Amino acid sequence: MTGFDAEAILRALRNALPAEAGRIGLHEPCFAGNEWPYVKDCLDTGWVSSVGSYVDRFERELAEFTGAKHAVAVVNGTAALHVSLLLAGVLPGDEVIIPSLTFVATANAVAYCGAVPHFADSDEATLGIDPEKLAEHLSTIAEIRGGDCVNRHTGQPIRGVVPMHTFGHPVDLDPLVELCNKWNLVLVEDAAESLGSLYKGRHTGTFGRLAALSFNGNKVLTTGGGGAILTNDEGLGKMAKHLTTTAKVPHRWEFFHDATGYNYRLPNINAALGCAQLEQLPRFLAQKRALAARYRETFREVQGVRFFCEPSFAASNYWLNALLLDPPCASARDDILEMTDKNGIMTRPAWTPMHRLPMYQECPRMDLSGAEDIGRRLINIPSSPALGVAHA
Repeated sequence: MTGFDAEAILRALRNALPAEAGRIGLHEPCFAGNEWPYVKDCLDTGWVSSVGSYVDRFERELAEFTGAKHAVAVVNGTAALHVSLLLAGVLPGDEVIIPSLTFVATANAVAYCGAVPHFADSDEATLGIDPEKLAEHLSTIAEIRGGDCVNRHTGQPIRGVVPMHTFGHPVDLDPLVELCNKWNLVLVEDAAESLGSLYKGRHTGTFGRLAALSFNGNKVLTTGGGGAILTNDEGLGKMAKHLTTTAKVPHRWEFFHDATGYNYRLPNINAALGCAQLEQLPRFLAQKRALAARYRETFREVQGVRFFCEPSFAASNYWLNALLLDPPCASARDDILEMTDKNGIMTRPAWTPMHRLPMYQECPRMDLSGAEDIGRRLINIPSSPALGVAHA
């Protein structure tokens, strides 16, 4: 492309990032609040495992922050999504529509249920599932039989849709909700990356029957390792808590389990960390949006690349900031990754699309040219909250 200079991207990053930062990671946690006293309290009292006041508090405050009626804390986002799918009624042999451009946990959680991922294409406007292409795909391959949506090509039920809010940017949910209603599909949100993101003023993770959050060490809020299930259904909330605590029937001493449960409980010591992080979450989000605004301005005049901005209907947490190379410049992606890494700035490509992984190559899919194109052109750039402090 005429005028494209790969080194201009490195210069723009240097201009946008603090000069004194040293080697800059992709997304680093910030512990500047009550993390030490809360964790110490767990150690002092001995309440470090799967029961404790911080677990209850963390669940309550997560529900308040997101607007969900129920939040159930678990060991990681993958566990949250696994149980969400089970509670949504996903059965062995079912197909579940997920984006091909996602983190592998989305596909793995489907596989844990004995179900089959059915890959959908992505829209460059959101980086998430393309609702128009999905509508066209379903009209071509699906029919309603006995109340179920069935894939005419495979004969298997299509049970649900799992939109993933890519890098924290909300997918366009309204048309997906309409599609689910039309085709009798359950909507389960993979909101692992989108804590603090809003779709039309409402928090992500509150539109589907259930949703999964992640609090891994590289997320906006971290518990070290952890996740949560969100739901507005009281019965599902109670069942989520029951299944993730090994389906043990409460009793003062007896060990009786009434279902195949999972030891997915979040330890109290991790929840303590989460409570301290939640207290700082508004500040983290403000700092991250300040950093995104600085990137947007810095890259405005750089040819051959654009900074990815939140969709018009959304307020994003900008979990991982992203650059999109113009199509003619896509071949420079790996050179840019190499150059930035050598200069102390961590950058990363998007995930390998799921349909190209060996265990998922034979799964049903629609045309995935959008996901392939985005994957070739996308570069994630440093996004830690602390990088936005000076401009927050």
